[in-house]
Amino acid sequence: MSFLKTAFKRSLAVFLTTGLLTSCKSDTPDAPVPVTPPVATTPPQYGTPFTGVPNREDAVLYQVNMRAFSQSGNFAGVTARLDSIKALGANVVYLMPIYPIGDVRSVNSPYAVKDYTAVSPEFGTLTDLRTLVDAAHSRGLSVLLDWVANHTSWDNAWVTQHPEWYLRNATGVIQSPPNTNYTDVAQLNFASAPMRLAMIAAMKSWVYTANVDGFRFDYADAPPLDFWKQAVDTLRNVKSHKLLLLAEGNRNANFSAGFDYTFGFNFYGGFWDVYRRNAAATTFDELNTSEYAGAMGTQQVVRYITNHDVNGSDGTPVALFGGKAGAMSAFVIASCYKGVPMIYNGQEVGMTTAIPFPFTFVKVNWGSQPDVTKAYKQLLAARAGSAALRRGMPTAYSTADVCAFTKTAGTEQALVLVNVRNSAKQYVLPAALANTTWTNALQGGSLTLGTQISLPAYGYVVLKK
Repeated sequence: MSFLKTAFKRSLAVFLTTGLLTSCKSDTPDAPVPVTPPVATTPPQYGTPFTGVPNREDAVLYQVNMRAFSQSGNFAGVTARLDSIKALGANVVYLMPIYPIGDVRSVNSPYAVKDYTAVSPEFGTLTDLRTLVDAAHSRGLSVLLDWVANHTSWDNAWVTQHPEWYLRNATGVIQSPPNTNYTDVAQLNFASAPMRLAMIAAMKSWVYTANVDGFRFDYADAPPLDFWKQAVDTLRNVKSHKLLLLAEGNRNANFSAGFDYTFGFNFYGGFWDVYRRNAAATTFDELNTSEYAGAMGTQQVVRYITNHDVNGSDGTPVALFGGKAGAMSAFVIASCYKGVPMIYNGQEVGMTTAIPFPFTFVKVNWGSQPDVTKAYKQLLAARAGSAALRRGMPTAYSTADVCAFTKTAGTEQALVLVNVRNSAKQYVLPAALANTTWTNALQGGSLTLGTQISLPAYGYVVLKK
């Protein structure tokens, strides 16, 4: 505000002086007075930009809900378990919002941001965050922050300093996000150019002050596409960093804004349809087409069987999709068919207890199901070791009960068969796959297929050649 007031006074003085002088001068116009635009300041770079950020299609995301992740519920608790995340097979750590939470109308949601440029004392200090990022980078792990662009808490300083940056009704009262029950937050006004610039400057600052490697953008379908294009273009101009940018939305047009990833909301719904409502496994084939509409080049869809939202509202994968075996078979489809997988903390130990909002009542029991963790490691190691599984173009061979597909990358081919039912099924191999020999990508060894294969309840095979 002080800059604007000073600029106004300076402009007024120039206007008055010019008015007095013109009465004494000829009609020859004065040369325009040069105006120097304000220079945007960039924070000094903390640390060295990480050179190990994976390519889009090679990422395996790991979502950290800090409140539930450790007994301490802070940055230090995450830093202490980075080796386990690495050993699991993930290479990108995505942290839920790290910013101070508002107190006014609060429901203690991490998505009610009071200050976009500060660290919440609940989780530690900026130094603690930097320690986490440094430790992740030293292990080959990238770090994404969660960014909440659509709204702020009611006690964010912008509310009083810049009420025009918010959506207001006819009487000037700031509104909550329309068509939602998010009464704890105030809706931002994306018609405000200054608000956009302040928002983008704040997100960009974390690349420098904490040396992070990108962002997951919350509720990305709400802000307009031209804002995201502006934000993504600005972040892409940070040439010192390779940034991964994830839109938590399923608006296909988000791809046109330049995001690396969109969210597989509909694919998650497909798991409900197939595993709980007995829909055909060919459902996944159709979703691969619809969710990738508009994708260009190597842009990807993030696939998951749980996250912080649906875990609390719907239940754990074990509860939803047929116990440990069913949940694991679902994750094979999510991680291998198309797109990149995301794991939500606790999923890999087969948690049966959900982590409900606001995530303060349940802690992950890390040693509860070592057999599930072993299966995750085995699968993700196979994915990491196979260009076909990571990047290959899929060809569908699914039936009503078996999700089946090949993936081809160069001279390498992979074959994945997943029984989506809680009873054994016979899968008749199509002519293109019958009487072929493969390597078992999970256990090793050779496997020759005949004309059909028996899959136990929720059984799966991952093969390559």
